[in-house]
Amino acid sequence: MTQYSAVFRGGLIYDGSGEPPYISDVAVDGQRISAIGPVGTLGAAEREHDIAGLAIAPGFIDAHTHDDRIVLDAPGMLPKISQGVTTVVVGNCGISLAPATFSGDPPAPMNLLGGREAYSFPNFKSYAAALSKSAPAVNVVALIGHSALRLAVMNDIGRVASTNEVEAMRRLADEAMDNGATGFSTGLFYPTNEAADANEVASIASRFAEYGGVYATHMRNEFDHVLESIDESAQTAAAAKIPLIISHHKCAGPANWGRTKETLPKLEQIALLQRLNIDVYPYAAGSTNLRADLVSDEYRIQIAWSKPHPEMNGRDLSVIAAEWKCDLKEAARKLDPAGAIYFQMDEADVRRVMSSRLAMIGSDGLPHDAHPHPRLWGTFPRVIGHYARELGLFPIETAIRKMTGLTAQVFGLKDRGKLEAGCFADIVVFDPKKLIDRATYDAPLQQSVGIECVYVNGTLSFTKQKGVVARSGRLVGGKQK
Repeated sequence: MTQYSAVFRGGLIYDGSGEPPYISDVAVDGQRISAIGPVGTLGAAEREHDIAGLAIAPGFIDAHTHDDRIVLDAPGMLPKISQGVTTVVVGNCGISLAPATFSGDPPAPMNLLGGREAYSFPNFKSYAAALSKSAPAVNVVALIGHSALRLAVMNDIGRVASTNEVEAMRRLADEAMDNGATGFSTGLFYPTNEAADANEVASIASRFAEYGGVYATHMRNEFDHVLESIDESAQTAAAAKIPLIISHHKCAGPANWGRTKETLPKLEQIALLQRLNIDVYPYAAGSTNLRADLVSDEYRIQIAWSKPHPEMNGRDLSVIAAEWKCDLKEAARKLDPAGAIYFQMDEADVRRVMSSRLAMIGSDGLPHDAHPHPRLWGTFPRVIGHYARELGLFPIETAIRKMTGLTAQVFGLKDRGKLEAGCFADIVVFDPKKLIDRATYDAPLQQSVGIECVYVNGTLSFTKQKGVVARSGRLVGGKQK
């Protein structure tokens, strides 16, 4: 007679706490972990996994994604679940599918999630319903983007919102949080959001705070004025009385390389006074729309997609400009609307940020790019395989905490991010000696190796041999009814 639905026997347990691993058995009953005990002490199960020589950990939580639409359109979520990811945080950088709708093409950066057909959710409840219907393979934590809110209520986004418009955005915040959203995001770097001042942001964020929400920001500036932007972010969050997450922290542009030696101590000091965390991806290149103000000959720029010139996807802007016999900015204008990968960061800065006690791991991948940044497919195995195992930047247990226990704590995900009895059975089994990313800038659509199997909410959802075998993800976080 079986006692459990699944038992993992003899695996090296990384429990998500950051403590050193240990060998034990793990039993699952239904959606939750039922017991953890010494090898051979747990009863029989419907599905037995002999994982001696392998590692077992909580499913990875991607702290920063733009997966709002792919969880609906391609709910198998192969780019993420194949990395061991069991939960994605959507709605970052002020960009979310709800509550904006468009009669024409969405403005940048909203177009990173697709065309006007993608924006069919005038409120968060309708998005949550679509998510439930699509039944993605991974869980979804949803933030509401400030750009989406502004575009929903303002006829002119090139100015600060009026008192009435702020109140309308606060009502939309109420609706979203009442229907399961987890918090608020801004993208003050972007044209749809940059006209908002700190008072507008704080007023809206404070409504999310009333529900226990979090505030994630793509700061106003990650280049020369990065320190001032940190101050603005911290002061805004403090005024709103809301926990702060600084998105994809970096010091961008060669003139700012090395300045994490300034930014990280500043962030540490702020974190002594208010709740603050950061997310980071393990690459020295970023990706967003192709923008004239980001075009420079100081660093490589690779085209991720181009609507008028799709034949240029994956090619370098400098090569295209040479072929077209024009300068970089003219080439960019011809390619627009387009997306690009910008090699504008310093590897030493990336490593310093990743090593910070405040840092969670987030991919920031753009799943609808024709030639995406490799972070979409490779982030989590890269952190463990390359940075922890190969480079020894930090122990594997530290890497795993940055993508499990810490992230669950920051986003308030109850009973997730840990391998403990009573927690949801979001589980990844991997080979700690082989786990590594395969996606590159030239060939980004490459599945990582070393992930053996993934469980989501107690259901076997991915195996190395068969790929995605079930979809049992759901909306998590927030006020779940």
